[in-house]
Amino acid sequence: MRHRCAVYSSSSVTDAQWAILEPLLPPPGNTTGSGGRPEKHCRRLVLDAIFYVVRGGIAWRQLPSEFPPAMTVYAIFARWVRAGVWQRIHDALRDRVRVHGGRKPLPSAAIIDSQSVQGADTVARSSRGYDAGKKTNGRKRHIAVDSSGLLLAVVVTMAGIQDRDGAVRLLAAMRAHCSTISLVWADSGYAGRLVDWAKHVLSLTVQVVKRTDDVKGFKVLPRRWVVERTFAWICKYRRCVRDYETRPDHHEAVVYIAMIATMSRRLARTA
Repeated sequence: MRHRCAVYSSSSVTDAQWAILEPLLPPPGNTTGSGGRPEKHCRRLVLDAIFYVVRGGIAWRQLPSEFPPAMTVYAIFARWVRAGVWQRIHDALRDRVRVHGGRKPLPSAAIIDSQSVQGADTVARSSRGYDAGKKTNGRKRHIAVDSSGLLLAVVVTMAGIQDRDGAVRLLAAMRAHCSTISLVWADSGYAGRLVDWAKHVLSLTVQVVKRTDDVKGFKVLPRRWVVERTFAWICKYRRCVRDYETRPDHHEAVVYIAMIATMSRRLARTA
């Protein structure tokens, strides 16, 4: 029997979503009878609990009693982070969304940008910094998206890291998973040595989209608005509005989970 937490419908996985997500989850433990305890709790309830934390921004220990024990849910979340499960699920869903939209599974162009978020007291001093430009003490997430705003890669650093320095790790991670990309759009903060490095090391053309000083007032800049919309999608999930994660890779996983929930709901509506 497939259980579902119907009490918290805003974050619970629907039947259509579960049909999409279940085949993408890793195999359950002790499927061969070679030792170890079998999984005690329903995977759908565990996924509901993780989505509830990311959607509501609550602490793990504040999970309601309708879900499995909080530390059990957190242990599964952390184990899947170490195994790279969240990124694999995300990438599979992204390819399906692109195909459903009439595009090829792998993109040929990307847009990059960064966003500084305030760090909570749970963020260690060794992994946080101060962004003087945004006056933010915490971490900075660097993301790459395709031309429709779907996430390609995310890298979390301390907030004091310059955009062009964080982009080195971001572009390398993006290239490792998307070898078809040849063009990257960025703002003027990425101009300089990053352009030459990306060209000679990763065979990527970084095109800087600059502001036009002759236009007064607000103006939507070509390409750059796409990545800003993705940040808005991510920040709908309150766990991403502020950084509560003790580890940068856990923050990256939370961003992937936010996009997994967004894309799975989109696919479920159009199934």
